[in-house]
Amino acid sequence: MTRLSVEEERLLDHAAAAPMLDQVQRWAMINSGSRNIDGLAHMATMLADAFSALPGDVTLVDPAPVESVAPDGRVQPLAHGQHLLLSVRPAASTRLLLTGHMDTVFAIDHPFQNQRWLEPGILNGPGVADMKGGIAVMLSALSAMEGTGVVDHVGYDVVINSDEEVGSASSAALLRDRAAGKLAAFTYEPALPDGTLAGARAGSGNFSVIVTGRSAHAGRNPDDGRNALLAAADLALRLKAASGSGFSCNPARIDGGGPNNVVPDHAVLRVNFRPRTPDDEQAARALIDRVMTDIARDHDVTLHLHGGFGRPPKPMDAKAERLFGLVRQCGADLGLSIGWRDTGGVCDGNNIAACGVPVVDTMGVRGGSIHSDAEFLLTDSLPERARLSALSLWRIAQGQFQPGQERG
Repeated sequence: MTRLSVEEERLLDHAAAAPMLDQVQRWAMINSGSRNIDGLAHMATMLADAFSALPGDVTLVDPAPVESVAPDGRVQPLAHGQHLLLSVRPAASTRLLLTGHMDTVFAIDHPFQNQRWLEPGILNGPGVADMKGGIAVMLSALSAMEGTGVVDHVGYDVVINSDEEVGSASSAALLRDRAAGKLAAFTYEPALPDGTLAGARAGSGNFSVIVTGRSAHAGRNPDDGRNALLAAADLALRLKAASGSGFSCNPARIDGGGPNNVVPDHAVLRVNFRPRTPDDEQAARALIDRVMTDIARDHDVTLHLHGGFGRPPKPMDAKAERLFGLVRQCGADLGLSIGWRDTGGVCDGNNIAACGVPVVDTMGVRGGSIHSDAEFLLTDSLPERARLSALSLWRIAQGQFQPGQERG
């Protein structure tokens, strides 16, 4: 354990004193599901007001165009909310990136809309852990840093996107742009209830395969038909059977079909892949291409692939390990035991790491049961994690993190 300086103690007191619980409860009252454009606009306005307390200009960035495949196979535009961007001291010699997301998985018609105390210190509510609590922690840590008045040589960008829970398709370019040239990055996804952080992450790719066959009467001339539903099911089975070595495959849904007396001529297969390494991602893509070719030949159908690998695999390289080491030491100096473990889950940390920037992407609150109506926040983790972030950022600002050079 390293003894904290008087300056660090003052920094930590400032971070812990922020009104984070009040912020979380006010923000969690807003339904900001990924497809609730009006709710996201309300949330973005509230966040813009909160982050305007920091120096720099807060702007709301329009989403990049995104297309989706409808159940009938039509490719059509998909609306997204605006993203918040704050840039502070862009000409500084040391530049950092901090990211979060304002969207939740709970749609406007989802029954989980309210908050309640499960017991003292445990708040149940939509987005309280993932990740409105994390956004409050981020803001508190940055405000504490600015309060020291001695960080003029450090600049940072804050990106809070509106589409992380649906893959960040409309914000991926913004994240890449803002990651460029950064020394390090923190993302404020929730940690596990015991404080464990995510280390290496698998990648993720979402695909829609549009299958076009030929309609026919199911009784009079079924052999003249080409069953698109059957071809889609065969495709799903073959993709699943080939997974397990380096990547997983989850066929999630098939849209299509019709009356029992008609050979269906249309289907759409939705499928997700989780590659563990960049080589595994290439192998998964080669599998998709190969099996689609085989299905087209064996079933005499036409297939069209839509989608891609939106989350690259995130390995624990030497730069990431050094950044984790700094966070672990800061935790130890605060009396916290900071560990991490690999996970198959994905987040914007995947995209940031793919830009060559070391990132710790679970700097948010301690909580659990995320993406369900049992989601909870351990409220004592608000000041705890704000102190951890503030001290980590402070020590990076003091030159205590050097990513070093990777070996070729």
